[in-house]
Amino acid sequence: MSTAVLGVFLIFRILNMSDILNNKGFNTRLVHADRLINHPQDGAVHQATNNSVLFDYPDIQDLVDIFQGKVAGHAYSRQSSASIDALQNMLTSIEGGVGSLTFASGMAAITTTFLALLQQGDHLIMSQFVFGNTNSFIGTLRRYGIEVSVVDVTDVDNVAAAIKENTRAVYLETIANPVTQVADLLPVGELCEQQKLVYMVDNTMTPAYIFDAKAVKASLLVGSLTKYYAGHGQVLGGIVVDTGLYDWQTYPGIQEGFRGLPVAQQGLMQIKKKGLRDMGGCLTSESAHAISVGMETLALRMDRSCDNALQLAQYLEQHPKIAAVYYPGLKAHPQHDKASQYFSQYGGILSFDLHESVDCFAFMNKLQLVLNATHLGDTRTLAIPVAHTIYYEMGAEVRADMGISDNMIRMSIGIEDIQDLLADFEQALA
Repeated sequence: MSTAVLGVFLIFRILNMSDILNNKGFNTRLVHADRLINHPQDGAVHQATNNSVLFDYPDIQDLVDIFQGKVAGHAYSRQSSASIDALQNMLTSIEGGVGSLTFASGMAAITTTFLALLQQGDHLIMSQFVFGNTNSFIGTLRRYGIEVSVVDVTDVDNVAAAIKENTRAVYLETIANPVTQVADLLPVGELCEQQKLVYMVDNTMTPAYIFDAKAVKASLLVGSLTKYYAGHGQVLGGIVVDTGLYDWQTYPGIQEGFRGLPVAQQGLMQIKKKGLRDMGGCLTSESAHAISVGMETLALRMDRSCDNALQLAQYLEQHPKIAAVYYPGLKAHPQHDKASQYFSQYGGILSFDLHESVDCFAFMNKLQLVLNATHLGDTRTLAIPVAHTIYYEMGAEVRADMGISDNMIRMSIGIEDIQDLLADFEQALA
């Protein structure tokens, strides 16, 4: 094994899970992943939280070899630690990738990936239906000389029409927030494969339990661990996973310093060194531990959340005071067939437009169980008026392009008993 490979072995190894977990179900893998993949000391079921920023080596040559990539190890916790490696190992396995990196937040993961892989003169194709802060970052990319074309990704023809000679990547979300448009995932993946473009898929709304990113030929998975993976509204985190499907030797933006690595490692190592290390959006050990504990119940929470969301959407669809409901599980949804093809369940977010005769704020203030809060993927059901808050800065024109009305409310559906949620809506709409 070359010295360069040794230096990155901890992050980029293809994990061989314990034979005990082979062919086991998703919940079993989640619950036992930490102890069987990372093998914590003293029989612990979780990797110990290591809060040390620095690492001492009695023989200075050992530290030098780590810095020079000759051996694997930790030099400074902004780049790696045992706690961070443990979480990354589990996420790599669960998402079916060849390597992963964790970040302080989902936005840190997204922006770091863009800035580490794209340079002045490059062209990025992005969905017009992306999360508000991601949309806001388009302006930053353009100020740095990176071209961005914003297109409707529910039809692959729109993506194909936007490709230029300098196009390097396509970025989209599986289910858009807040209007729940579903991207033309597999056709876009096949197009990116043909054109040798990096296919960046944000699967925050659809983690591995309900969506197989490799089946649609995704190159990189990016997104938030704060939402469904952590699941309890108590910790921030972000993730980038390399699926192993992209041939990085064809990517012109890989810097010469990383060309000596095996091809499968080049993209993620550039994101780590030129992004995570240099830009500093690192996850803390305490956050890594909280995420690893939260993800044990990912499947159980998503089952309940998705089931509640479908029942609530069906209720709202029939209510005379609701003008429109946006949820991929409804047959009337314009991408219902796509959602049925790509996802085992339809997700835990929905949005709806109140009838113009209903005062949005008055209605929300009458809800008793539902929290008026901005967040997604929590155990509690949350609601927020979209145009007045998370998409306010975009302005009316951009909101109109995204299908966001002034009377739209976005919901993140929790795990409460569905009859209690329905009763709460009934009394608030009465």
